[in-house]
Amino acid sequence: MLNRLQESDIKLLRVFYAVASCNGFTAAEPVLRMQRPNISAAIKKLEERLDLVLCHRGRGGFQMTKEGEVVFQETKRIFNAFDNFVFNLKSLHDDYSGHITLVLMSSLPLSLSQAVSQAVKSTMQKFDDIHFNIQTRLYNEVEHVALSGECHLVVSSYDMVKPESLVFHPLGVANSGGLYCHESHPLAKYREEFPDKVRLEDYASIGITGLSSSNYIGENQRMSIHTFSDSFESCMAAILTGNYLGLLPHSLVNSNPGLGLVQVGGVDFSFKHEFYAINGKNTILNPVLKHCIRELAYFATKNS
Repeated sequence: MLNRLQESDIKLLRVFYAVASCNGFTAAEPVLRMQRPNISAAIKKLEERLDLVLCHRGRGGFQMTKEGEVVFQETKRIFNAFDNFVFNLKSLHDDYSGHITLVLMSSLPLSLSQAVSQAVKSTMQKFDDIHFNIQTRLYNEVEHVALSGECHLVVSSYDMVKPESLVFHPLGVANSGGLYCHESHPLAKYREEFPDKVRLEDYASIGITGLSSSNYIGENQRMSIHTFSDSFESCMAAILTGNYLGLLPHSLVNSNPGLGLVQVGGVDFSFKHEFYAINGKNTILNPVLKHCIRELAYFATKNS
């Protein structure tokens, strides 16, 4: 069992990280500039060091084990932290080069995703030796990711009390949505408002983990949360069964027409969460990151 990381272990982890990211040994060859036998030998040595089986390889193709998935996620976190450390260190010497890790909340509206692409392109054009690692995380993970040093910036909405340990840069756009059900649901006919006889607590709802406003809505009525999802997409899948009410962004519904989703309760049951570029207070906002944040806000507003 591994008790202490050595330099050779880090090299082996980089091989495994590339193989797992490429989903196979052959696909990782050009990335690692290594031949398959050498890659296989490195993975085998890493498995011996960790005393774990990380992946299965053979005629059935490449497949990570449960232990391999955990090691992969931890390896990603470590290497993100390494890249961020190097980037921040270079910034102290006015050397603006390296990798920026940008984390996006899942279920971003298309217009905001386009703004991210435009801001990334603008930043890479202005600073010659800058590259971006772009990742997606669930809503309930974004605060931890921003605080942990795993990334430089997070693009996300935020509906909770803002902690002092994070810095929020408004992007000038919001995640707007409402209460939805499937057209087969008993409440589907009440699109403008609910009559007094309707009590929301009598109908099962689905919430979003980490999104506090998904647990309640309106001033006087509380949703009856029977289960939770980890994203708006999975929430939508549950709503489509016809068994649940739930909050969805209008952008997600509009991008999936013809599914029979119906907004109910009218404006009294709507929400609006502002989008931000978020960073931890320990993050060094050098000219590269400041430029990226400005461009995010510019293109987000322009595309809305």
